[in-house]
Amino acid sequence: MPALKPTAFTARITWLGHVPGALGDQLRAEPTDHLTLGLDGPADEAHAGRTRPSCSRVLSQHPERGTPIANVRQLSVLSAEELALIAADAGLDRIDPAWLGASMVIEGIPDFTHVPPASRLQGPDRTTLVIDMENRPCVLPGREIDKDRPGHGPGFKAAARNRRGVTAWVERPGTLRLGEAVTLHIPDQPVWPHLAQARSA
Repeated sequence: MPALKPTAFTARITWLGHVPGALGDQLRAEPTDHLTLGLDGPADEAHAGRTRPSCSRVLSQHPERGTPIANVRQLSVLSAEELALIAADAGLDRIDPAWLGASMVIEGIPDFTHVPPASRLQGPDRTTLVIDMENRPCVLPGREIDKDRPGHGPGFKAAARNRRGVTAWVERPGTLRLGEAVTLHIPDQPVWPHLAQARSA
């Protein structure tokens, strides 16, 4: 029995970008019309690699920062609909995905930030991304926003709560292009009934 179920939810790629340089040099992405993806992630990109140093997001699992762990944050994928909501709450006419270090913006999947972990986004040539989990907002995009729109950066983190998109890693290499459609595939399993209890512990 297949473990993943193709769905009727598809989305159009409306923006692609890459962050040049070494990780930590900058957050701002540069727009592009395609992304060439290997198993290490986007080619020549700051977030690429099979491993990454652990950070504050996983301190409960890896108390020593900088511990080498598998890189499930090769890409940052966001929703055009959610970016519009962030912009409205932050008092902006729009959010430039470059400010957020985005890899890809898609349009067409509702409540995209909360799709199930381990879901896949698959392109026309079977290029496949595995969604790790929600990408929690931080203050770094606010600093980029302030460079172009002074005074609007501090409002980003609160406006982006539950709307910051997801992180993902490459399961099957290939190329993603502007305007292409990606299809959502979800794990074919029920939601764990003890989730609320586990979160409250």
